[in-house]
Amino acid sequence: MAANENTKFQINYKLADGTLINLYAADVKDLETGLTDLAMVAQLIKSTGADLSGSNATLAAVQNIQAQFTATPVAAPYVAPVEAPGAKMCKHGQMAFKTGTNARGQWQGYLCAAPKGAPDKCDAIFIR
Repeated sequence: MAANENTKFQINYKLADGTLINLYAADVKDLETGLTDLAMVAQLIKSTGADLSGSNATLAAVQNIQAQFTATPVAAPYVAPVEAPGAKMCKHGQMAFKTGTNARGQWQGYLCAAPKGAPDKCDAIFIR
């Protein structure tokens, strides 16, 4: 299914196996609803994909469903990890809590999960 003239928002997910998921929304509320709906059925989509992957029966089943419902096959969207109580998150995932000692004394804080030297590594969040 392609975007229509009412589409203001489009989100595309490409999974590691090459599966594409497209979400189209006419407004922010529609976008939020679509993302919530995808999150709620993510495990079902994922398990169905695993059950059907790799066989001729799979291809026939997907084509049959696609024809009957004028649908585009989809898979589970990326779901961000759930933040543990007291944990900090950044765009790279859950930040690691670290402590140490330097010339100014002891320190503690949350460090970005990106590899050392990454150009987009987030700033540490120090606890005073």
